[in-house]
Amino acid sequence: MSQPHFVAIGGTTRPGSSTERALASALGFAEALGARTTLLGAEAIALPHYAPEKTERSAEALRLVETVRDADALIIGSPGYHGALSGLVKNALDYIEDTSRDERCYLSGIPVGCLATAAGWQAAVATMNQLRSITHALRGWPTPIGVAINSIPGPDGLDPVQSDAVQSQIRMMVDQQISFLRR
Repeated sequence: MSQPHFVAIGGTTRPGSSTERALASALGFAEALGARTTLLGAEAIALPHYAPEKTERSAEALRLVETVRDADALIIGSPGYHGALSGLVKNALDYIEDTSRDERCYLSGIPVGCLATAAGWQAAVATMNQLRSITHALRGWPTPIGVAINSIPGPDGLDPVQSDAVQSQIRMMVDQQISFLRR
């Protein structure tokens, strides 16, 4: 695969959220490895509630589904709200149902990196595990490493997303996706 397409979906409505910063970082690693990338952040996924019985879709929903159809690898990022993924991200993932009759149904054969941010480890880990479960339900292949990020700054006041440990985990996740695609 000469130039795989990495698509990141997620974020929050808060500008510069830790989730979107982590997704952007992951896409930066993918670009450095030769991928083309698309970030579908909060503005792109602020969609009407998914309603499977309705066939009309907004332009934004159509763009989301077409971008997922074109993806070779996916990275899903969500904040942990009360120990679970955000409704914004879950609603966007529900739109993937529109690919159910495609030759490549849902996320079949796609390596999916899952990352979650939260103000504490419990919500970050619970959210990341939910993203992995949703990935399985959509027939995707979650990477062996999922990235849970405690977004509370440490005593040094530095951004946890930019810490060496978190950046190393994000890089490893993207490397695993690239390895999967090369196989």
